[in-house]
Amino acid sequence: MTDIIVDAHLDLSYNAVALGRDLRLPLENLRALEQITPPPGKWSGAAMVTFPELRRGRVAVVGGSIFVEPAHASWSVPGAVYHNAEEAHAQALVQLETYFRWADAGELQFLRTRADLEACLASWDTASPMIGLFLVMEGAAPIRQPAELGWWVEQGLRGVGLSWAAGTRYAGGNANPGSLTDEGRALLREMAAFNLLLDISHLWETAAYEALDLYPGPVAASHANPRALRDGPRQLPDELIRQLAARDGVVGIIPFNWMLNADWTANDARLPLSRVVEAVDHICQVTGSPHHVGLGTDCDGGMGMEKAVFGLDSAADFGKLTPLLQERGYAMEDIAAILHGNWLRLLRATLSSF
Repeated sequence: MTDIIVDAHLDLSYNAVALGRDLRLPLENLRALEQITPPPGKWSGAAMVTFPELRRGRVAVVGGSIFVEPAHASWSVPGAVYHNAEEAHAQALVQLETYFRWADAGELQFLRTRADLEACLASWDTASPMIGLFLVMEGAAPIRQPAELGWWVEQGLRGVGLSWAAGTRYAGGNANPGSLTDEGRALLREMAAFNLLLDISHLWETAAYEALDLYPGPVAASHANPRALRDGPRQLPDELIRQLAARDGVVGIIPFNWMLNADWTANDARLPLSRVVEAVDHICQVTGSPHHVGLGTDCDGGMGMEKAVFGLDSAADFGKLTPLLQERGYAMEDIAAILHGNWLRLLRATLSSF
């Protein structure tokens, strides 16, 4: 089990529902189909994630998101945006049912409890490894009111990000400034009752600091990079990284060019894989430890292979980081922490409440 990967953020059900991707297919088959009929929207790019690729890359656990997109921030994906809380809720239910179908078909195992996680991990020492699904909500818009959270928890939800880039009624997002709202504070109180993981990835900076001050449970930035490498409100300043580390939180690095270099454009060559190692190393230097950083790749989250760093062509390639981290001076035990151990520590802390 020493060479497994944990990817803290993948928009799996969004890809199936909004983009029509059959993630059960071999990746080459999916790409061939999309050469004939490209997925809707202009940002998709060449797919990187299918269940066969995840298994080939020994990605044992994924933070599988429920993500629905507000109409005012649409990427022009037909039928895949919401205008109000009821529409957000309805669209999220479709994605939830998609995860249920995959679980029934044996593609995924819901990680509802600590025992589920341990059983999933043990399966990777057998001939029948199971991909564990830690279900998260990216932007809490589908939760129509804070009191509804308990129902989502019963369905298997174990982590919540209050906002996506465009913001929600709970908090401002990185593309729509705003602090926590009264509803956002109420939702944090409901989350604390269940010890859910709070994900600050897309929160506006002031909202992120306030959320960390108010929320007593486990915290993370499942998919966010350091601002020191790429300026902008989507990235984390060093002080916010330090506050996450002080709470034993983890930052998941995104291996996409525009998230690692502000000057990169789609006409440029892909950045080298070493740029991801620089982001990892920055978190380690700021926190003084290799125990607060991991992967949260967001692969196929609106960005395909063409926008990923060179060498990461699919979800099976994350292990390529190991020799580069070794060259940087990281011991194998530290690399294991970065690639899976840090997230597993945080997931165990979260799931131990169930």
